[in-house]
Amino acid sequence: MSNRLPIIGVFAAIILFLIYSSLFVVNERQQAIVLRFGEIVDVKTEPGIYFKAPFSMFEADNVQVIEDRVLRLDLDDIRVQVSGGKFYDVDAFVAYRINDARKFRSTVSGSVELAEQRLRTRFDAALRRVYGVRGFESALSEERAAMMREVRDQLQPDANALGLQVEDVRIRRTDLTAEVSQQTYDRMKAERLAEAERLRARGREAAQRIRARADREVVEIVAEAQKESEILRGEGEAQRNAVFANAFQRDPEFFEFYRSMTAYGTALDPNGTTMVLSPESEFFRYFRNPDGGATAPKAAPAPQAGTAPSTGN
Repeated sequence: MSNRLPIIGVFAAIILFLIYSSLFVVNERQQAIVLRFGEIVDVKTEPGIYFKAPFSMFEADNVQVIEDRVLRLDLDDIRVQVSGGKFYDVDAFVAYRINDARKFRSTVSGSVELAEQRLRTRFDAALRRVYGVRGFESALSEERAAMMREVRDQLQPDANALGLQVEDVRIRRTDLTAEVSQQTYDRMKAERLAEAERLRARGREAAQRIRARADREVVEIVAEAQKESEILRGEGEAQRNAVFANAFQRDPEFFEFYRSMTAYGTALDPNGTTMVLSPESEFFRYFRNPDGGATAPKAAPAPQAGTAPSTGN
């Protein structure tokens, strides 16, 4: 019995080795290419445990595991020229996946690095073609989405030849080069200054129109006001004269007295007015006689006693 234990151990080791070399595992992010003497015999795309012929060391069956998830290839600081001759610095990336494992194995031997080298060259060329047929401002406008779709469509045939499927293309950055940035800044500054001058000119023109209209309205308003004031003044003068005439007709003596008192109040103001008039002037008749009548003549002096009256002789 003791002599059989080594033999049993050897057989167990051989069986375990055969089982181990016959099994391979594919997870959800992988796909496996089964090769037999270098030829593709099967492709496993579903996750699980699979069997193959043992003795891969003798090139009987080999398994090459490749990615089954979305991969990303970045292009950084690519200088592209637009149709006007100016340049952009562009960063972009392409998202892709391996959709044909057999073609991927036959074209690039299942190497992601080799596939990305070829894809990078075609991606760069597609970006340059798309930018080259557009103007300076297209990449900074809403046309950018259409440009990304166009790059993807141009890149897809080359990717299919490698067994790849292009999922998406994105332009991450589009910046002006240093010299173009300064030129663009100067041009934008000149445009803004010209626009500001146009706005100022329109403002000055509008201000002149407003001032002219305001001046005309002021003249019209003042003229209308003067017209109305003259009319009102004339109507007031007429009413005053009518009142004076009515008062004079009712009591001429009182009217004369009132006018004289008004004249006294105006002429004899407390500001020290000096008047040179004769005391017998008509102006002072109410001072001489409250009734306003003429002054009574003075009586002749009486003859002295003892004096005979003179005769006409």
